[in-house]
Amino acid sequence: MNRELRETIIAGNWKMNLLASEVKAYSEELLPLAKDFHNWCKTVVCTPYTSLTEAVRAFGDTHVSVGAQNMSQNDSGAFTGEVSGAQLKDIGVRFVILGHSERREMYGETDELVNKKTVAALQCSLRPIVCVGESLKQRELGVTYDLAAIQIKAALSGISAEDLRSVVIAYEPIWAIGTGRTATPEDAQDVCREIRTILWSLYDEKTAEAISILYGGSMNDKNAFDLLAQPDIDGGLIGGASLKPVSFAAIINAANQ
Repeated sequence: MNRELRETIIAGNWKMNLLASEVKAYSEELLPLAKDFHNWCKTVVCTPYTSLTEAVRAFGDTHVSVGAQNMSQNDSGAFTGEVSGAQLKDIGVRFVILGHSERREMYGETDELVNKKTVAALQCSLRPIVCVGESLKQRELGVTYDLAAIQIKAALSGISAEDLRSVVIAYEPIWAIGTGRTATPEDAQDVCREIRTILWSLYDEKTAEAISILYGGSMNDKNAFDLLAQPDIDGGLIGGASLKPVSFAAIINAANQ
């Protein structure tokens, strides 16, 4: 991590877990453990839609920001079941995860759609956490860097260097999500460094060096320190380990290095 150039961000992705009625107890357990963490790390909790209002209420006067796990590319209209960026912003949400591998694989989200959602999020002054990553087969074929370049170029199409500074990139090797497998710190660093190089080619070195790149492949309280010690890994997008306040706080604490 390079704190002089960019933010350290630890974002928890609850996925479809925990109830709105459980948010208050979660916050009351996490906050005493994380009371000083904001000095070196931005913390984000991304809850299901049903828990967002409760999360904003629970964390509203603290250093913990609230994020959504997805949003529509549309501003408003007849889109049953969808939620717009403006609606998220209106209730106090500040971040939104876009292009997560589960959205891409299970719901057919394309690079073009991720781009539309990223543009829409920025227009609503939300900070998108844009996810990129490869499957095990793609990794074995040796196309990890090629795929990262395609996903990043597509997701950021039409986005200015100024707007890019509000974007967070999350590298999530699909083969390491929810499997217990984790890329080695060196492997994760190699890909995150390549992502930064891709950003250089699309924008410029100064802009690329200012963008936070997170690792999102089964980071937990056991491996976080070694992963976060890498120079181009600026934080984590945490799945299962974020559901337990003690484990999540330990990861945040590992960012203090």
